Amino acid sequence: MRTIVAMPGDGIGKVVLDETIRVLEAAGFNANYVNGDIGWDFWCKEGEALPQRTIDLLEKHKIGLFGAITSKPKDEAFDELAPELKDKGLVYASPIVRLRQHFNLDICIRPCKSYIGNPLNFIRRGAQGEIEEPMVDVAIFRQNTEGLYGGVEWSNPPQELHDQFMKHPRFKENFGATPKEEVSISTRIFTKKATERILRAAFEHAKQYGYKSVTLAEKPNVIRETSGMMYKMALQMQKNDYPEIELWNTNIDAQMMWLTKNPETYGVIVAGNMFGDIVSDGFAGLIGGLGFACSAQMNPESGIAVFEPTHGSAPKYADYDVSIVNPIAMVESACMMLDHIKEFEISKRIRKAVTEVISEGQVQTYDMKKMTGRADVIFKGAASTQQMADAIIAKL
Repeated sequence: MRTIVAMPGDGIGKVVLDETIRVLEAAGFNANYVNGDIGWDFWCKEGEALPQRTIDLLEKHKIGLFGAITSKPKDEAFDELAPELKDKGLVYASPIVRLRQHFNLDICIRPCKSYIGNPLNFIRRGAQGEIEEPMVDVAIFRQNTEGLYGGVEWSNPPQELHDQFMKHPRFKENFGATPKEEVSISTRIFTKKATERILRAAFEHAKQYGYKSVTLAEKPNVIRETSGMMYKMALQMQKNDYPEIELWNTNIDAQMMWLTKNPETYGVIVAGNMFGDIVSDGFAGLIGGLGFACSAQMNPESGIAVFEPTHGSAPKYADYDVSIVNPIAMVESACMMLDHIKEFEISKRIRKAVTEVISEGQVQTYDMKKMTGRADVIFKGAASTQQMADAIIAKL
């Protein structure tokens, strides 16, 4: 029997993970779930949001299901730290980002696919004023460990570092007159090895699943070194290894405009960390929002992979007597896990059940009913988290 590291995390992560495990068991997936401690409570109590014991569990069992995380700015994080830990020099860092970097989970996949009958699907007007509902089927490949999320940054940088930056003519011209203590610097680092891996993963996915194009959504006309390197590598890779797949190059800002004009024309999209995060949320909005947005992050060499919805911990909903949040993103993330471990028949059955529940429209969470997320939506006809899971299980 396979062992899965279940990491509820914070807020609504706990309830959506529990309901998803119910769905997995109802579908016939037999596994042993071990709890992995991660999240804000462990930062506050232990000064460590990602305890070593959780790292050890993932090292051993390879597969993780993750709920959601709470992250707060530096000063707020320090304020909530246990008093006896405040003189230890501890600095909060996002545990999910650290998890990605520790295990080099650099391949992040975020599929965005429309469900027929979802009242939240994107619609537009056609040339004659008719209503059109384009079906979105996009797989976004996000480089997961580098770029702006690499964590290499400073406020009031050390003098030696500041002196090095002053040797760059652009820095000296634009920021040389600014006092050092008023300067904060974040780096955007791309390496050829990691860039090659995410590009190849995107092209291979397009080849395997019959997508006709791979779109690079970066900004090489302005960010010439990092985005420029990625574009040059994509051009070479497409020419040498994937001539049958078209390579489209779009600037990230223009991409965010075009995705609401013709989203059905895109297949696979690939980008660095920040731009991949942005464009995946944009496409998620076209299929109903973050309640439908799943993801996988993996290291093909080690076989370690973590599957999670892309929504946050939504702490304002976590304390409701009855949970109202949509669990489908978590359920779909679990289906990605099943595909990863080659349990294709089970994932197919679960996706079919989800599709039927959505298309029938009898059971809808508050977001699907376009309600404001308040505790009383249950009394106004919205399904609870558990009721949505029950409906999926009934279809199974």
